[in-house]
Amino acid sequence: MPAPPPIYLDNQATTRCDPRVLERMLPYFSEHYGNAASKTHSFGWTAEAAVALAREQVAASLGGNASEVVFCSGATEANNLALRGVAEAYAARGKHIVVAATEHASVLDCARELERTGWDLSIVPVGEDGLVSIPELRAALRETTTVVSIMLVNNETGVVADIPSLAALVHQECPKAIMHCDAVQALGKIPIDVAALGVDVLTVSSHKVYGPKGVGALWRRRRPRLVVHPQVFGGGHEGGLRSGTLPVPLIVGFGTACEIAGRERSEENARLALLRDRLLDGLRSSVGGIVVNGSIESRIASNLNIAIEGVTADVLVSEIGDVAMSTGSACSSASAKPSHVLGAMVSAERARTSIRMGLGRFTTEEEVERAIVCIAAGIAKVRGA
Repeated sequence: MPAPPPIYLDNQATTRCDPRVLERMLPYFSEHYGNAASKTHSFGWTAEAAVALAREQVAASLGGNASEVVFCSGATEANNLALRGVAEAYAARGKHIVVAATEHASVLDCARELERTGWDLSIVPVGEDGLVSIPELRAALRETTTVVSIMLVNNETGVVADIPSLAALVHQECPKAIMHCDAVQALGKIPIDVAALGVDVLTVSSHKVYGPKGVGALWRRRRPRLVVHPQVFGGGHEGGLRSGTLPVPLIVGFGTACEIAGRERSEENARLALLRDRLLDGLRSSVGGIVVNGSIESRIASNLNIAIEGVTADVLVSEIGDVAMSTGSACSSASAKPSHVLGAMVSAERARTSIRMGLGRFTTEEEVERAIVCIAAGIAKVRGA
């Protein structure tokens, strides 16, 4: 009898492309292969129409307008365009940028590069719950603050920030400051309404929401108009903000993924919350010594980030080959450094014992039950070693 397939519990690193998304994309690799910038024939018109529909779908998932969506190669580029593009456009207002300590590397590293080139950088700490407090953010703001960046859902802990309150504070204390929000891990998991959030610019990615890799988007408000300096030049695509031939199949897939996620989010979240709680309860009853990292109340339904007493996370993950999970962000997994997110929240020792598990659309009850057995056995083996 063949061995059961491995279990994928790393959906915050990336997700499987939904077959419905793939089906919608395929014709644009073969039959409808025109360049969306070709204005003189039907091949280009067909591609342009497909991009326009996807732009509407992505905008609808954010509560925004299609004219406010700029397609990029992914969220890393979108975050760089947001931070650097806005910083350069509004440098005359002041050269101070504020980010949270638990931001994604594409925000933190971009902010540090701005610091290297003459900007002042303030990194706001978070509590053990993973959340930025109003007093801590207020203390970081200055008259010269131009850009503030705080993510909506953390990519490691799944903790949901109170962006409306934080954005309101920024705009009250620094009326000329621009509020950026990395919403990559929020898309498809919680409702997003850019107006209700109170942000000025926001970034999302396709492959975190069962769409293809290689495409993301920047949303930036048009009223009042937000100026963003382009970082890629040559052709003037995307309203001059991001030059380069648009990857029509990927954009079609992104739009479709957003449409599906919006339609199925509530039902999917209810199912995933039950599976996540079962996974946590099963591990606690099997091995004990487990503590959840970050707020369990302010958290997306699909995330579980836990510290396991007496276990080094790297050793455990390598021990359990049948369950795909991680010790932190996939973007930093090649580094031997511990998670900077957990390092900002808990002790170094606790961070070293922590693993991240991300359930998803294709996770089954049977897989969760099997994962409990596999992980518990791995923990027992590592503890007994």
